[in-house]
Amino acid sequence: MPKTTVGLPVGRGLLYLIITGAAWGTAGAAASLVYRTSDMGAFGLSFWRCALGLALLLACRLLRPHAHSSAHRSRHRGAGRAVATGLGLAVFQTAYFAAVESTGLAVATVVTLGAGPVLIALGARLLLGERLGVGGALAVAGALAGLAVLTCGGSAAAVRPVGVLLALLSAAGYGTMTLLTRWWGRDGSADASDTTVRAFAVTGLCLLPFALHEGLLPHTPHPARLLWLVLYVAAVPTALAYALFFAGAAVIRSATVSMIMLLEPVTAAVLAVALLGERLTAATVIGTLLMLGAVAGLAASEGRTAGRTKPGPG
Repeated sequence: MPKTTVGLPVGRGLLYLIITGAAWGTAGAAASLVYRTSDMGAFGLSFWRCALGLALLLACRLLRPHAHSSAHRSRHRGAGRAVATGLGLAVFQTAYFAAVESTGLAVATVVTLGAGPVLIALGARLLLGERLGVGGALAVAGALAGLAVLTCGGSAAAVRPVGVLLALLSAAGYGTMTLLTRWWGRDGSADASDTTVRAFAVTGLCLLPFALHEGLLPHTPHPARLLWLVLYVAAVPTALAYALFFAGAAVIRSATVSMIMLLEPVTAAVLAVALLGERLTAATVIGTLLMLGAVAGLAASEGRTAGRTKPGPG
C-alpha cells in the first residue's frame, strides 16, 4: 500500500490508478451479492465499507509504522484536507446511490461517470492550468461514447430529472475529490495513507446518520457469506483502492485520472457477464473496446508527456 506520493514515478501512478479502476469495478458485483444475501441497504453498506476500510488501514499502519516528523507541522492543514476530501467522497457515494434509486443504474452511471471527466477537465484547465490537448479531447469523446453504449445499449432506461441532478451532484463530488488530490499533490507533500484514513473517518461520520435510519445490522440467512462479502468490499475496492487512488491522483493529470477510472464500468460489465449471469451483447463488446482504447491511448500519452518533462511541482 502506498505510503506517500513524494517521488512517485508517473508510470507507477498510472499502474495504481488502473488497479483502482479495476478494483472499483468489482464493488458493484459484490454489492449485488450483498443485496441478494441480506436486506442491507445502500447507506448501510457504504457506512460499513468506510468504517471497516478505516479499521483495516489503521491496522496496516500499526503493522507498518512510519515516521511522522512533519505531523505536527501539517496537522491543521491535514485536518482541512481531510474534511474537504471526506465531504467530496461522501457526496460522490451518497448522491450516486440516490441517483440509482431515482433513475436507475444505467442512467445514473452514464451521467455520473460521463459528467465526471468533463467537469474534471474543465476544472483542471481553469484551476490547475492542465491542458488536455486535441488527442486528449478525442480520447474523452471516445470514452464517453463507449460508456453510453456499454451502459445504455439495448436497455429501456427511464430518465428522471431528479435522478439526473443527483448524478450530476455525484459527479461534482467526484471531481472535487480528484482535483483537490491533484492540487495538494503538486507540492510533493501528500501522504496517501494519511489522506485515505482521514477521508474515511470524515465520510463515515457523514454516512452514519443515514445508515442508522436505514438500519445498521442487516438480517440474513447466510451470515458467514455476508461477512465475507462485506469484508471484501471494505478491503479491496475500498481500503486498497482508495489508498492507490489518492497516491496516483496526486501525480497524474486530473483529466487522465478521470479517464482511467472509466475502467470501473468495464470491469463491472465483465463481472456481470461472468459471475452474475447477464447476457453478453454487442453493446457490451463495442462499449468495452471503445473505453479500453481511449484509456490506453490517454495513458500512453501521459507516459510520453512525463518522459519529456522534468519532475517538479505542476
